[in-house]
Amino acid sequence: MSKVQIKVMDNGSFRVTGEVELIDMEGNVFETKPTFSLCRCGLSSKRPFCDGSHKGKFQARDRAVKTPE
Repeated sequence: MSKVQIKVMDNGSFRVTGEVELIDMEGNVFETKPTFSLCRCGLSSKRPFCDGSHKGKFQARDRAVKTPE
């Protein structure tokens, strides 16, 4: 089984690739595709999914801290 990948997009969403189950706090399951984007700006009208509303209105360029080998 391969790992699910969540990619933090510059100035945008969390891009999720892989088989996952996305559920709300009441246990209801959201229908997802093999690859989808989750909103992190709070502007999407399709939350928790991204609808592109962040474009030009949200800035974030998060990077993981590299650890020495």
